[in-house]
Amino acid sequence: MDEISFISGHDRCAAWHFRATGAAFAGARGVPCVVMAPGFAGTRDIAGLAEYAEGFAAAGLDAVLFDYRGFAASSGSPRQLVSASRQRQDYRAATAAARRLPGVDPDRIVLWGISYSGGHVVRVGAADGRVAAVVALTPAIDGVAVLAQLVRNAGGGQLVRAAGHGLRDALTVLTRRRPHLVPMVGEPGSTAMVAKLGAAQAYAAVAGPSWRNEVCARTALELAFNRPIRFASRVSCPLLVQVGTNDSLTPPAAARRAVAEAGAGAELCEYPIDHLDVHAGPALQRALADQLDFLRRRLSPTASRGPAITTTD
Repeated sequence: MDEISFISGHDRCAAWHFRATGAAFAGARGVPCVVMAPGFAGTRDIAGLAEYAEGFAAAGLDAVLFDYRGFAASSGSPRQLVSASRQRQDYRAATAAARRLPGVDPDRIVLWGISYSGGHVVRVGAADGRVAAVVALTPAIDGVAVLAQLVRNAGGGQLVRAAGHGLRDALTVLTRRRPHLVPMVGEPGSTAMVAKLGAAQAYAAVAGPSWRNEVCARTALELAFNRPIRFASRVSCPLLVQVGTNDSLTPPAAARRAVAEAGAGAELCEYPIDHLDVHAGPALQRALADQLDFLRRRLSPTASRGPAITTTD
């Protein structure tokens, strides 16, 4: 694993580059590269992400795992701002950087996302006709559905509080004051962006050392407008969507609709798990195995571009 960086906008994004150790995917122009980022306000050192990347490298693919601008080792301000449009720009910059890496086939780039970034890769992949495949793991594919789930988890009062804090933070942009920060995760009744019974403890168990439990509150004002599902039908490359049937943060029904709208090139895998289970243990290993199976069928030099397969576990 090498520490690298690339420019996004006027800032520098920090990234890890995992080099392929096998030749199973090697072609005349090099090997594929999987471009990866954490979800929402996560950081690349969250549990599991490096394990996925190492799994890709061991199978013969390069992987680039990066931190968004404003988070962890990446530069950029304001710090801790979760902006869907800015994160998608970072994905595009990371993709361009991956295409320039020695030994990487620039026409076999895979976009990989988890949770919030699982939605980003659908939209970025829909706009980039050169992307070879997209993998969306427990994706936040429809902001309206996610917002409705947050209300179910913590009640309507939580939504009102989040909007109030969001407006307060938005005013800091106009008055050029420091951003108003709220916790990313917390218990119902708190000021947290994601409020759910046991959420803070569950996330702390997988969070990396560079993660901070705070985000700019204005993020709450855009959640419902981030709807990658509207771009699913425009994804022309193979698409793998993996969902947890017990997911209490990103409703699986929305992901199923996205797969149906994406058409014949899309595949759906379902697992009896909750949202954070894919960060460790058997759920991670099963999700990774299905990802590698998908990529072998779709991207290896002798891959057959057959019909979509739907699996249920």
